[in-house]
Amino acid sequence: MEPKWLEYAKKLQAIAQAGLAYSKDIYDIERFQQIREISLEIFHEYTGIDQEIIRDLFARETGYPTPKIDVRAAVFKENKILLVKERADNLWALPGGWADIDTSLRESLLKEAKEEAGIDINPKRIIAIFDTRKHNLPPAPSGIYKIIVECEYLGGEFQNNIETLECGFFSLDHLPPLSIGRNTYKQIELCFEVHNKEFHEAIFD
Repeated sequence: MEPKWLEYAKKLQAIAQAGLAYSKDIYDIERFQQIREISLEIFHEYTGIDQEIIRDLFARETGYPTPKIDVRAAVFKENKILLVKERADNLWALPGGWADIDTSLRESLLKEAKEEAGIDINPKRIIAIFDTRKHNLPPAPSGIYKIIVECEYLGGEFQNNIETLECGFFSLDHLPPLSIGRNTYKQIELCFEVHNKEFHEAIFD
């Protein structure tokens, strides 16, 4: 669970963002700008991150605030799961990332698997839709829904790219060090459980 200070800061940020998007009165706009500044001060106080960096992060967010979508492909071969080694932290994760605004869930999964692991897949069923506040660390400044989808492996091979260093298939009892913000051990374990079931109802928070 995320700390209370982060919950409050995110709520203030969401109120400010919506207010700035829809308010017409100059006095209301000024008040919402003040609320945004308070939220930035909270983030800075508890994280130590420079306020200008935090302000730049939030300034890109306009309109009604909604969660970001993180898509992850659970690809199996011979009862082993595909993981990629992230350049960002040298840790391992299910291939995936932020969904693009011009792609469907299926298209996003196909794209991420090809770009990060060099493979072709066929998305089959949704394993889970997680609210990352309840599952993943470190806490994120924005809301995130993580959608994990079981996918059929069709073939291909790893290609050098800007996001990942290598890929491989791993059994549950021989997992490499995981990138916890992207996927936890429990989430990988769930993927194995679902893979070995004929029927599964998607899990969601």
